[in-house]
Amino acid sequence: MRIRCSQSQLLAGINTVSKAVPSKTSMTILECILFTADENGIKLTANDMELGIETYIEGEVEVAGTIAIEAKIISNLIRSYSGDDFIIDSDENNTVHIECGKSKIDINGRSTEEFVLLPELDVSDPIEISQFSLKEIIRQTIFSISDNDTNKIMTGELFEIKGDSFKVVSLDGHRISVRNIVLKNEYKDDSVIVPGKTLMELLKILPGDVDKDVSVFLSENHIIFEYDSVKVVSRIIEGNYFKIDQMISNDYETKVDINKKELLEVINRSTLLVKEGDKKPIVFNIKDKTATFSITSTIGSMNDDVDIEKSGKDIMIGFNPKFIIDALRVIDDEMVSLYMVNPKAPCIIKDEEGSYLYLILPVNFN
Repeated sequence: MRIRCSQSQLLAGINTVSKAVPSKTSMTILECILFTADENGIKLTANDMELGIETYIEGEVEVAGTIAIEAKIISNLIRSYSGDDFIIDSDENNTVHIECGKSKIDINGRSTEEFVLLPELDVSDPIEISQFSLKEIIRQTIFSISDNDTNKIMTGELFEIKGDSFKVVSLDGHRISVRNIVLKNEYKDDSVIVPGKTLMELLKILPGDVDKDVSVFLSENHIIFEYDSVKVVSRIIEGNYFKIDQMISNDYETKVDINKKELLEVINRSTLLVKEGDKKPIVFNIKDKTATFSITSTIGSMNDDVDIEKSGKDIMIGFNPKFIIDALRVIDDEMVSLYMVNPKAPCIIKDEEGSYLYLILPVNFN
């Protein structure tokens, strides 16, 4: 193999596929990026057996071929130069010759026979969604997946298609996040559980262009995201997702309309009085025109009043401040509505259109 391409193209390709290079693995070949040069161009591939990413980069193929190169080594080497074009050449002994300007470096490559290629899946009828919309709904739900492998289902997100409706759901046992958007076309009903790791990595590399789409393909065991010159292939999580509709009630005894920015500032301020690792709830004391937010810790105490519009009963209820902050940060509305039943029932933050819903369990307070 012999290719010629710019530093910017090499780095862009390496940065993209490196998201699928495992940090720890017993299969050292998975620590490599596969370089493939043929009539289709220059392709880079990485695969950790659960998540695989491939991308094409611009450049010139002088001799077709393949070689596997350790991702960390090639990434650090390419970064160490300053902007010239590179020639990457490999020989029959899997030695990789790298030339840039007057510099020449030889490193050991790996045989491509051991490399696990991305699965060839028989898929059709992609779901088309704008890059911006997909990136937004992942950003607005990913924070409430569980990082505990005890329940594998909770480490992923539900992707549910019904006609032109696309719902994304995540939960961790303390809260639920739901986003709904309307697609440009209608599709057959389907649902999969996508690993949170896949979505976190996709969030990092997806450009988020409003005018460009991502094609999403669903198969029995995999989900594929294709956009620009990038393909992301991930295994899905097997099993049935939780029956979310049975967990969410439309009943409430108290509804509060409040300025989101003011509420977020108050709760952020309260966390400054809590040492890392301490679990101190913020208490909402809801009355007719005012909500008082209070917290007490070993550092000190705080009471903040915020004007509100309330309907229903007065209520005093406590929450983990982080859970409220996580939800508020991803809501773009100026005003938010909180729905509560009693101090031991979940609080729901949602809009009238049904585009988002965040359910947060309360905590006990003295």
